[in-house]
Amino acid sequence: MQLFQITRRMEFDAGHRIPNHQGQCRHLHGHRYQIEVTLQGQLIQTAGATDEDMMMDFAHIKAIIQEFIIDPWDHSFFVSHRDLPLIEFLNTIPGHKTTVIEGIPTAENLAKIAFDILAPVLLKQYQGRIRLKQLRLFETPNCWADVFDESD
Repeated sequence: MQLFQITRRMEFDAGHRIPNHQGQCRHLHGHRYQIEVTLQGQLIQTAGATDEDMMMDFAHIKAIIQEFIIDPWDHSFFVSHRDLPLIEFLNTIPGHKTTVIEGIPTAENLAKIAFDILAPVLLKQYQGRIRLKQLRLFETPNCWADVFDESD
């Protein structure tokens, strides 16, 4: 049996701050994030199917990432649930798109959260035939965090 991996990359814009950071990242700022989702599975062998000899149609991956990550996170401001002064400030802005997270909104934590959101969705929608193998979140073109599924 052969397993395949396919990857889809998408982008979104968001802001954050790292409150305890000693450098520039303690200030409010934003990024053009890129997210790469790598899936693992077997090829579809149904003769005549529109996705025959594909693991999954890239358009389907895009739709899932769009619904569960891009739409909720794009043009949002990530803030730690412990960053109370910033939460209070953001709450004064009518209609502000704020995403409060557990922990600090580092690239590592955001990658983990995205992985934890997408992994069960993919397993359920594809009855275990496809699983999220790796998620890479670029904070800048030169800095990223990876999360892996090491189960076999």
